[in-house]
Amino acid sequence: MTGFFTGWRNGTGRSLIAIAALALLLALWGCGSDPTQAPDGPEETAGFVFPAPPTMEELGGGSPEAFAKVFDDARSGSGFRPTADFAAAARPLPDGERLKIGFIFVGSQRDLGFNQAVSEGSHYLEQSFPDVEVIRVENVTETAEVQAVAEQMIQDGATIIFPTSFGYSGPIKEMISKHPEVMFLHLGDLEIFENYGSVFANIWQLEFAAGKAAGHATETGKLGFIAAFPIPPTILNANAFHLGAKSVAPEVETTFILTNDWCDPAKQATAVQTLVAAGIDVITQHQDCTKTIVEAAERADVWVSGFHHDASAAAPNRWLTGASWNWGPIFTRLVGEVRDGTYRSSIMLAGLEAGWAKLASVGQAVPDDVQQAVLDTVEGLRAGSIDPFAGPVKDQDGDIRVPAGTSPTDVELQSIGWLVEGITGRTN
Repeated sequence: MTGFFTGWRNGTGRSLIAIAALALLLALWGCGSDPTQAPDGPEETAGFVFPAPPTMEELGGGSPEAFAKVFDDARSGSGFRPTADFAAAARPLPDGERLKIGFIFVGSQRDLGFNQAVSEGSHYLEQSFPDVEVIRVENVTETAEVQAVAEQMIQDGATIIFPTSFGYSGPIKEMISKHPEVMFLHLGDLEIFENYGSVFANIWQLEFAAGKAAGHATETGKLGFIAAFPIPPTILNANAFHLGAKSVAPEVETTFILTNDWCDPAKQATAVQTLVAAGIDVITQHQDCTKTIVEAAERADVWVSGFHHDASAAAPNRWLTGASWNWGPIFTRLVGEVRDGTYRSSIMLAGLEAGWAKLASVGQAVPDDVQQAVLDTVEGLRAGSIDPFAGPVKDQDGDIRVPAGTSPTDVELQSIGWLVEGITGRTN
């Protein structure tokens, strides 16, 4: 624009026609017609309003720039076509119609755990777009049932579907070729296709911070980790929790036990009783439904750390802290990119630096110095000055899995199938 103004000043721009033309240009420019001008607020693209980017507060202290960079890097690194080339959701909506998006949950949306965290993210998404309708179906098993639910959603007009549970990946991938125009966005898969992408947070970072709180809190030096299934994200979280505790109490031991169910209150209560009887005085978990374990730990008068969602209200006296998701901004940006046609299928992993996960509240009974140590750990993880898996890291059999001078990538961490040294219990 500078060259234009120079030419106008040096030419015959004093004429009424030139002045009028300039006034019109400036008016259009002021209204945002310049395609090179980055919008400060919501951007209208492909017939819909692209919501404003999330703030640092919405990202739990994460950087909006780092948040955006995750998506920019994913697009530039993907070998798949953009959704503009195939996705029904990228087409303009007829007047009066709404974009329908399906969310499938393995448990209750009020579980104080994973399903509730995802559900709240879906409501954030729905509130971000005035023309979006979210279809939610809960308590769907990780079997062919999820295919039937997805098919019904598609018949009802859904063009984007979020199969949110780890075990949905296999059944859903069996049906994606039948619906090439539908965009499936899974939470946590490491295999993708043109119309099947994946997104997941490095929530293990918060498990490390929670483990540090556990290391300060334990008096017996014995911690318990109640897992549902021995899948890589669960094993990663157990390892991170133990390493966090070990950074404070080097001789600490963590007992890893399985319930083989995402949400079975009877099995969860029994697991707590078993751990407490063994002298364990801090318990955490990777279950979908967290309420039973948190309440049982409170009754047993042992410390408890949560996962997925802030469940501090369920243990007012013995709550330490926990790891929680921040799905809303992620879902909103994903859907926005699918709609404006720029999304390319990818595996996206990000953590505290981008605000994809957050620390749950720290319990009021936690001493001030421990609270500060946990908060300092979160900021160290966010800044990258703390690297919990920097080598050497040994597995529970004493074998070196991460050599000295190396650190695993995000994808390598999400593929871990071994427990670190100091954890008792097996993954099979």
